[in-house]
Amino acid sequence: MAFGHAEAVPGAVINVGVDERVAFIRRTYTHLAGAIVAFVALEYVLLSMELTRAFAYKLLTTGRGAWIGVLLAFMVVGWVADRWARSNTSPAMQYMGLGLYVIAEAIIFLPLLLLATAYSDPSVLPTAGILTLVVFTGLTMTVFISGKDFSFMRGALMVGAFAALGIIVVGAIFGFKLGLIFSGAMVILAGGYVLYYTSNVLHHYRTDQHVSASLALFAAIALLFWYLLRIVISLAGRD
Repeated sequence: MAFGHAEAVPGAVINVGVDERVAFIRRTYTHLAGAIVAFVALEYVLLSMELTRAFAYKLLTTGRGAWIGVLLAFMVVGWVADRWARSNTSPAMQYMGLGLYVIAEAIIFLPLLLLATAYSDPSVLPTAGILTLVVFTGLTMTVFISGKDFSFMRGALMVGAFAALGIIVVGAIFGFKLGLIFSGAMVILAGGYVLYYTSNVLHHYRTDQHVSASLALFAAIALLFWYLLRIVISLAGRD
C-alpha cells in the first residue's frame, strides 16, 4: 500500500500557482473516477463469465496456500504498476501502470464480490459502496478544508500495513479467521491512507504526476471498500 512519496519535491503542487494547482487536482480526480468506472465495468464483465466465476469460486473454497500465492502475486504486480505509474519519461507507461493495477484489483476482488452477489443479501454490495463513498468523501473534505499535511503519518501507516500483512499470512497458514475487529482495524488503516494520499495530492506530488496520484488514491479506496464489504457481509450473515 505504500504508494506515492511524502518528501518535498521540486515542482510540488503546493509551490505552484492556484490555477495550475486546481488543474492538477482536477486531472487527478478525473483519472481516479476513470479508474473506478473501469474497475466496476471490468468486474461486471468478469462476474458475467462462467470461466471467471468458476475461478472466483475456486479461490473461495481453495486451500490457504493458494491465497498466499495470490496475495504475493498481487503485491508484486502492485509494485510494478506503481513504478510504471511514476515514470518520469513515458506517459504511456504511466497509464499502463494505472491500468495494470485496476486489472489486478479486479481479479483479487472477484471471490469477495462473488460472495457478495451470489451468496449474500443483495443489499450488502450497494451498502458497502455507499459507506465507502461517504467515508472517502468525508476524509477527503477534511484534508481539503483543513489544508493539513498528513505526511507525518507515513511511518505509522507502513508499520500498520506490515503488521496487517503479517497477520493475514499467519492467519492463512494456521487457518484462523480474521474477524470483525481485524476488519475494523483495516478500515481505520485505509482511512489513514486516504488522509495521507489526499494530503500528498495537495502538498507533495509534482503537477505532472496525476496518474501516480490517482493510482495511490484508488489503492486506498479499494482497501477501504474491501474491508467495509467484509464487515457488511459478516453483519448481514448474523441477521
